[in-house]
Amino acid sequence: MLFKLTGGTVYDPQNGVDGEIRDIWMENGSVIADPGMGVRPDRNLDVRGYVIMPGGIDMHCHIAGPKVNLGRKMTPEMKRNGPVIKRTAITRSGTVGPVPSTFATGYLYSQMGYTTAFDAAIPGLLARHAHEEFADTPQLDKGFFVLFGNNHYVMDRLREGETEQLDAYCSWMLQSAKGYTVKIVNPGGVESWKQISRMTMQQLDEPVPHFGVTPRAIVRELAAASDRLNLPHSVHIHCNNLGIPGNWETTKHTMQSLDGHRGHFAHVQFHSYAGDPNDPLSFRSATAELVDLVRAHPEITVDVGHVNPGRTLSMTGDAPFSYHLKRLTGNKWLTADCEQESSCGVIPIEYRPQKSLIHAVQWAIALEWYLLMDPWRCAMTSDHPNGGAFYRYPEIIALLMDRELRRDTIARLPHGLAERTFLKDIDREYSLFEVAIITRAAPARILGLKHKGHLGVGADADITIYAPDSDIRRMFERPRWVIKGGVVAAEDGDIREEVFGQTLFVEPGYEEAALPGIQEWFEEHYTIRFRNYGVDSHEVAQPRVVSCESPPDAARIRSRSDGSVGCV
Repeated sequence: MLFKLTGGTVYDPQNGVDGEIRDIWMENGSVIADPGMGVRPDRNLDVRGYVIMPGGIDMHCHIAGPKVNLGRKMTPEMKRNGPVIKRTAITRSGTVGPVPSTFATGYLYSQMGYTTAFDAAIPGLLARHAHEEFADTPQLDKGFFVLFGNNHYVMDRLREGETEQLDAYCSWMLQSAKGYTVKIVNPGGVESWKQISRMTMQQLDEPVPHFGVTPRAIVRELAAASDRLNLPHSVHIHCNNLGIPGNWETTKHTMQSLDGHRGHFAHVQFHSYAGDPNDPLSFRSATAELVDLVRAHPEITVDVGHVNPGRTLSMTGDAPFSYHLKRLTGNKWLTADCEQESSCGVIPIEYRPQKSLIHAVQWAIALEWYLLMDPWRCAMTSDHPNGGAFYRYPEIIALLMDRELRRDTIARLPHGLAERTFLKDIDREYSLFEVAIITRAAPARILGLKHKGHLGVGADADITIYAPDSDIRRMFERPRWVIKGGVVAAEDGDIREEVFGQTLFVEPGYEEAALPGIQEWFEEHYTIRFRNYGVDSHEVAQPRVVSCESPPDAARIRSRSDGSVGCV
């Protein structure tokens, strides 16, 4: 079907379009060039006076896999009295709460104008489960990152200095899991916690017991492997010592450990704390110090991981951090081990920035990151559901676009916030163009998705159409129309068509000669057979392989004057 949007006000940062009146043509799920005079579309949607952006992209969230399902099971009280998705002729029923069910997840993203989402932490051993949930999640293109940072085989290869075998294993694992990139969570720290002491702190140069390799080496070598494999998205890093006062030093040294290779730092708000680990009252922001470091290293990108007030659920591959939260709160808690690869922790939490100074500081640090960073290297995330549900992103957008709203909110927060953060001194207000960057163009660029995050010829026809509104939050909560793959998927918050999107993954390739060594190790250590581990393409919902073309050489990356990143 030939589909035309007529006369919308377009914000397409990737192509330098900032509030220009344009027509957009689509056919067969892609944006096409204007076919010229005399060509009549099969459907014409008059969008004059409306704001047009590419479909939103959530590059770091938790929407599938065993940890998400465990979270749903252990918190029925968060769903009983909350909203639900009712069954209609088009939609299936689903529960909401901080961790919506599969169908509800897709519908809620679509109703908010998002068309793509990546789960941030899936063990290779349990990838099949994640793909089964993806097949049940409509309205979105999806992918996930595969956990490597506490993988026994990885640490064995690092200890032995076997670089080629490490590369082959990373590639084999990504292809077996049908995953998108290498994910590191608390490198070495999870394995140390599982083995010996239930400690929650892990020093970057402290060897992991039994393996004799350090977190610094794990980060450096996996970042190098990711670049050698030409992965479209760099190594994706969740630093050690999340949530602990003083952890900004760990974050700084982890960034430096990349040694010039590309690296993306996830939910950086949770890793930007100054203070003494033994003195909660010393808790304060170290955002400025880390922003200065990131500015000086264009090979580094971040997503924020902001927090929203209210009850939510922490779920993470960082089991030591969940254990730390359990000791702090006394809340019910669940942890699970994934043999040879990782562990996870799930625990209900509540953010109360109106009453808790620490929570208020966390809330402010996130806004500092958004307001101080070049938006091209910073993506909007809440580490859903850890900092709050993804469907609350419009609250943060409103705070970014309205400094008076920020100041009014700060005035209602505990005394002492001003001494621990500098948010009140930041006057910057985001424009619609910049909102389109951090929610669309930047995530697509950081992920290496050339067909997403923009409205140029050849882009996926994923488009969000907003009605301008002085109430910014209301504007971004309910777009007028949401188009997924050239189909009107949602209108005024109602699902108009159930669209099942593609699953995005990579196939970097590896030397077949490396496979027998991997298989021999696997058969000795795992409780399942090697041949049963991999996920076949027929088990993946609408598979789409993203090319592993050569990414920019990190040593040659420079920031352009427009704030984007490119090679020189």
